Amino acid sequence: MGVFERMQRDGHEQIIFCYDKVTGLKAIIAIHDTTLGPALGGCRMWPYDSEDAAVEDAFRLSRGMTYKSAACGQNHGGGKAVIWGNPRTDKSEEYFRAFGRFVETLGGRFITGTDVGTEKTDFVWSAMESSYLVALPEEHGGSGDSSIITAFGVWKGVKASAMATWGSDSLKGKRVAVQGVGKVGFHLVEHLVDEGATVTVCDVVAENVKRVKETFPGVTSVAPEAIFDVECDIFSPNALGAVINDETIPRLKCRVVAGAANNQLKEPRHGDQLFDRGVLYAPDYVINAGGLIQVADELLGYNRDRAFRKTAQVYDRLLEIFEISRRERIPTYLAADRLAERRIAKVGALNRIYVPE
Repeated sequence: MGVFERMQRDGHEQIIFCYDKVTGLKAIIAIHDTTLGPALGGCRMWPYDSEDAAVEDAFRLSRGMTYKSAACGQNHGGGKAVIWGNPRTDKSEEYFRAFGRFVETLGGRFITGTDVGTEKTDFVWSAMESSYLVALPEEHGGSGDSSIITAFGVWKGVKASAMATWGSDSLKGKRVAVQGVGKVGFHLVEHLVDEGATVTVCDVVAENVKRVKETFPGVTSVAPEAIFDVECDIFSPNALGAVINDETIPRLKCRVVAGAANNQLKEPRHGDQLFDRGVLYAPDYVINAGGLIQVADELLGYNRDRAFRKTAQVYDRLLEIFEISRRERIPTYLAADRLAERRIAKVGALNRIYVPE
């Protein structure tokens, strides 16, 4: 499929191919939709197998950011940058300064920061050439570790899911299986334990499990592959994507799936399967929106209290999505999409009102 065919398929506005012959930088910036405001999305660096794979990732990720921003009430569109390179060997000052200059040429239509394969310190170099960077280190004017606010939003989302399922948002006594206890998962476990939940964890990194069990003595652990078989009320995926699939769905023994991992459904039909089984799914791009909310707040001059207040609204957004799902008899992932699309359409319609310059 050609680039213009992809754009027509997914509704993209602009695709920018960037190449710097001195550093060898190869980057793709995908701007999906700017109805709500400038496109906001991270910059991923990965040694893709092919140019086509890099392009497809940029398309997929940028479209997802449009829905994420719209569904969590942000006034930003969706975009994503993809650097086709090896994050272990290709980074340098001039490499990321070149990337920053390409971002600057867009004049604020696209704002970016860290993603898979990139770090905050990389963009200190980019910030020498562009003012359209977020998620910088705190000493460079950034807002700091976004895992804390992301975990806070996920905790609020778990509580909203409990309210929709059991009529109370209390997690006391609820059995929660947490897959992945790195940065976000660790902070989420802290919230769950504080509220009196019974927590079982796993992680492919043994040190992460050890840290959680030493910090929270009541937490138990299982092998990574065994987490899908744990008898629980809530399954919380906080690691890799595509964990809800044909192999794992029959093994789940829960009423709720609610976690921070991106792209939890391997395919949309797996959201349909959860719905048919009576398992409530908290759409990932809504429940994990805390990090996006934090970096978006940087553009206003970061205020921690304001960012956390906005993130707390994940609770209400999810209840609204669950109600759309119930009322329209559709899976929650579709209900989230409809919520986002309706907001984009309504805000976009405001352009009919003429505002003099």
